[in-house]
Amino acid sequence: MVLDRSAGALEAQIHRTIRDRILGGQFAAGDRLPSSRALAAALGLARSTIVQAYERLRAEGFLEARGGSATRIAALPSPPPHGRAAKAESPPPGQSLSPDNPAPGAFQPGLPDLTSFPHAAWARCLGARARSGRTVELGYGLAAGTPELRAAILSHVAVTRGVVATVDRVVVVPSTRMAIDVIARVVLQHPGTPGSDVAWVEDPGYPTSHALLRAAGARLVPVACDAHGMDVARADGPPPRLISVTPSHQYPTGATMTLQRRLAVLGAAQASGAVILEDDYDSEFQYGSRPIAALQGIDRTESVAYLGTFSKILVPGLHVAYAILPAWLAPRVAAALRMRGTAVPVHVQLALADFLNDGHLRAHVRRMGALYAARMAATVAALRRHCADILTPGTGEGGLQLAAWFTNPAMDDRAVVRALNARGLAIRALSDFHLGPARPGLLLGIASATDDGADRAARHIRAAVDRS
Repeated sequence: MVLDRSAGALEAQIHRTIRDRILGGQFAAGDRLPSSRALAAALGLARSTIVQAYERLRAEGFLEARGGSATRIAALPSPPPHGRAAKAESPPPGQSLSPDNPAPGAFQPGLPDLTSFPHAAWARCLGARARSGRTVELGYGLAAGTPELRAAILSHVAVTRGVVATVDRVVVVPSTRMAIDVIARVVLQHPGTPGSDVAWVEDPGYPTSHALLRAAGARLVPVACDAHGMDVARADGPPPRLISVTPSHQYPTGATMTLQRRLAVLGAAQASGAVILEDDYDSEFQYGSRPIAALQGIDRTESVAYLGTFSKILVPGLHVAYAILPAWLAPRVAAALRMRGTAVPVHVQLALADFLNDGHLRAHVRRMGALYAARMAATVAALRRHCADILTPGTGEGGLQLAAWFTNPAMDDRAVVRALNARGLAIRALSDFHLGPARPGLLLGIASATDDGADRAARHIRAAVDRS
């Protein structure tokens, strides 16, 4: 194993090297890995570095260890063959969208804590770029974004999310919504070719994504999600041109897709020439363990379009998101963005690049991760304290929202939500996220949930259900 010590992130390099060898077939199921102590001695590293890499691979499903025995390669499905996803033609015209966001409130899902935004650090970065006034920064710029921000984004997600790409595959956009819309319109073919407009989507899933795909001309096929994420083996419909997933933290259930399911999604995409839209919207916030690496990092088929946003990490008002695309798709998406003429202001892009490169984002994520973990725990505890017999909350192991399901399958969750939101809570009904038969429940944002606020909300839920 050869490590680039000048590049840092040695644990990430070890993780990536072993993972790639497993996926490439160089390691077989049951093969024994060296002990962490032996590998650390061979590489001249601290044993903790090896332990952390092994633990990350074990959490992702690549390794297994039994008490008192060696760490071995886990049994996995056969990875999809190397190749490139089939290219698609330009899209049909879209349809109108309907909004799905409630009015702002204390428990609005997906909204970060706006009061914790690092104003001083951001103001310094933005002010420095605004004062520089270099002529080269004041023109129309590149449709895909400034080179500085694209490089900073790639450096960030390569370390934190295991993404593997080159800078020319990164595009900067004002929102994930725009990324979904543009990619869908580029990938989906004109009507007339059987199956060319089919999109497999998670059920339950993100209503805005569903609406955007429909507007781009997609015919949606709902695919059931459970505690292990989307199960493509249960897909009941024609082969897809697009597959839309939130594997690291499924929206709205919070489930993390297992490695077996991830490989199955990649295999389905390769078999049908589909593009996978991987929305990694709030994966930085994982409370029970280290974040699972992105699906894009194990893609060997040029199938995954990886989507990320700073709206959940920082604040929505920045209006900065990004996509990391297959090499064949990136220039087509950049051309579509150029035609739209909508871009993130150049000085905002350059300031954000400085913000990332100077370490402010890493510091903010560390600080907010601890705060959000405490608020998630407070919300789960409050629901268990006041609503244990009527609601079953999720584990709360990550993200900015918590799903909780009613024990009564006949409960009218929309009626309960109307009563709660009259009090300004902005909670969502889980029925709104289903395309097929719905399982009633509630979706609560936790980013602003103080201990007292979570307790009051749980008591309001109890009262609303008792009155229904």
